Amino acid sequence: MARMLIATATALAFTTTQAADSIDLARYTLTGDYAIETRGGLGLEASAVTYARDRNSLFIVGDEGLGVMELSLTGQTLSHMRFSDWPSSTRHNDAEGLAYLGNGVLVVAEERLQDAFRFTYVPGGSTSLANAPWASISDFAYNNAGVEGLSYDPRTDTFVSVKQTNPREVRAGRLSFALGGGTSTMAPLFDASLLGLVSLSDIAVLSPVDALAGTPAADNLLVLSEASSKLVETDRTGQVLSQFDLSSMSSQAVEGVTIDHRGNIYLVAEDSGTPNSRLFVLTPVSEPGHYALFMAGLGCIAWRLRRRSRAYSAMRIY
Repeated sequence: MARMLIATATALAFTTTQAADSIDLARYTLTGDYAIETRGGLGLEASAVTYARDRNSLFIVGDEGLGVMELSLTGQTLSHMRFSDWPSSTRHNDAEGLAYLGNGVLVVAEERLQDAFRFTYVPGGSTSLANAPWASISDFAYNNAGVEGLSYDPRTDTFVSVKQTNPREVRAGRLSFALGGGTSTMAPLFDASLLGLVSLSDIAVLSPVDALAGTPAADNLLVLSEASSKLVETDRTGQVLSQFDLSSMSSQAVEGVTIDHRGNIYLVAEDSGTPNSRLFVLTPVSEPGHYALFMAGLGCIAWRLRRRSRAYSAMRIY
């Protein structure tokens, strides 16, 4: 009963802090700031993060392409997996995008190749991306302004991605992975200049947030810009609905973003000359009126649980 009460209260708190068409980033506040272990270099240069609902954990990757680390929601290292090698077509192993598909399956995007590689996570193990199923996100020339972020939409089995600059792009579509190269329907979603961001660093879909199910906000996206020090919420036409200023949060380069099913947002920042990369947590905070509504709803839930418990006790006595 207690677990049900806590879960329902969390959903209620998030629901009361957002309209049907936006999560409203202005209502978010920084509630967590955690150092990420270096773990032999695996935790350095954190460039992407993704949430694994079935594990209630986070996966991160650094742009040196050494492997992935699994973290708790408060930044503790749970396990790691190394990349034993990359395709010979990349000279930099520049891992910049990471998406979780469920059941331990991850997809990592290499920025300069602009390709995505699928593999199954094995704690303490290693995987050869040179021999992994892959698909191409876009076909721009090999360069250091390519794919910076990737996110998976489980509703439609599709992906969204961002290209950093020259040109800035937000893409969406399906990736079908295969050995030797699969197929892709990824195409520009809207004119990325509408976002008003200098460059694009990562992207996350909002559809996994439980409280948004069945609302227009479930189609929205979070787009991160390290150069602009902003996180923006946009619909799929490029209209900016809300934004969060990151400039006062950290002097480190914030390069990765994801969101969990409760609506909490997680960002990772490179070490940028400091000893550790960092994990930041943003949480929605209720306005006073919404808080009163939340407390009333919480009281109603508690009353119903007590009533059910008493009825059950009476039946046992009878």
